[in-house]
Amino acid sequence: MMHKIAVVGTGYVGLVTGACISDFGLNVLCVDIDEEKVEKLRKGIIPIYEPGLQPIVERNAYYKRLEFTTDIQHAVSEYDVIFIAVGTPPAEDGSADLKYVEAVARDIGKYMNGYKVIVDKSTVPIGTGQKVKGWVQDELEKRGVNHEFDVVSNPEFLREGSAVHDFTHPDRVVIGAESEKAMSIMKEVYRVLYLNETPFIETNIETAEMIKYAANAFLAMKITFINEVANLCEKVGANVQDVAKAMGRDGRISPKFLHPGPGYGGSCFPKDTSALAEIGKQFDSPMTLIETTVKANERQKIIMAEKIEQELGGLEGKQLAILGLSFKPNTDDMREAPSITILNELAKKGATFKVYDPIAYKEAKWRLENINDKITYCENEYETMKDSDALVIITEWNQFRNLHLDQVKQLLKQPYFFDLRNIYRREAMEVQGFKYVGVGQ
Repeated sequence: MMHKIAVVGTGYVGLVTGACISDFGLNVLCVDIDEEKVEKLRKGIIPIYEPGLQPIVERNAYYKRLEFTTDIQHAVSEYDVIFIAVGTPPAEDGSADLKYVEAVARDIGKYMNGYKVIVDKSTVPIGTGQKVKGWVQDELEKRGVNHEFDVVSNPEFLREGSAVHDFTHPDRVVIGAESEKAMSIMKEVYRVLYLNETPFIETNIETAEMIKYAANAFLAMKITFINEVANLCEKVGANVQDVAKAMGRDGRISPKFLHPGPGYGGSCFPKDTSALAEIGKQFDSPMTLIETTVKANERQKIIMAEKIEQELGGLEGKQLAILGLSFKPNTDDMREAPSITILNELAKKGATFKVYDPIAYKEAKWRLENINDKITYCENEYETMKDSDALVIITEWNQFRNLHLDQVKQLLKQPYFFDLRNIYRREAMEVQGFKYVGVGQ
């Protein structure tokens, strides 16, 4: 049987999920309450920057496999597999706020007219699957009807900037379900990946929910570990790049995520580490390593600002050329980006900025609104350097990896080169006459 898929939420996860599943040959209806957003999507205007997504949306919209609507009632009544892919923003205490998930679950209960598979795609705390079941059942009871349904946990593992590849070539597909029927339907949804021999992890709902948090928290911890090693390397005269390379050669460790820098950011790691730490407190099972990771990551951003201030002997009246604002390359996302904390800290010390990022300007202007009077937004990397006292690379966009160093040196008032991503070699930069400062070198 060819299943019809509805995806509620057209944010980062929802839109990538809906578009890629439609590219597997299934009919997908993406639902959002934002009428303006839906109208733009119908016209092929993508609200997020994600390489490779635009042609997939256009292609499947053309073949009528991918459609967009604000009508949740139509989606629930006409489609049999319903993905919940709405936001779970952090609440004041760091826990995940489930109000949008609850609203969708209740809408499903209000409008369902037969058996449905309800799929939690959003990153949600352990136990949410059972809550979704309760919310749906509550609405069915209010209606006095009793339709059968299953709730499934199917966490996403998408990296911004390479989400299309991650969805179509995943390391694994995790499915947490309580019935063979639901498990079988989910395998049909992902039949293309199943035929490609992608590993499928079949488990219960709570385990699937835990897998997502555990994976993200471990990666965040790995980044934080190498950052702290880098800070110590600077004090003892060691080179963290060589340390990381040697560690990465150990098959038990692997080289991935052993890249020191200004700390992690984005929509996942900060939110998920805080949420997991909060879940640990709720169940009286403290996640002490994760709690320390959260604190150490915030401290790392401050350490970067202090490093710049110390090297320049104060920042009052200094103008800094900043390259990169997004939390990572190939995205315009600035959620929890190290650049926000670093620029705010430097601004407090009297610095002004000329900045360039290939695509994050629109978001930067409101995320840095409180210091916009100290920022000049530039058209390219070299414009930032003219008459600046130092160059600071915060995000490692590819175009920053091959700067014309002679030109850089001519444009800067002083040859200070702060490489917070270690994309240049210290020895080579010093030969060129730069006062080079990396992380952990």
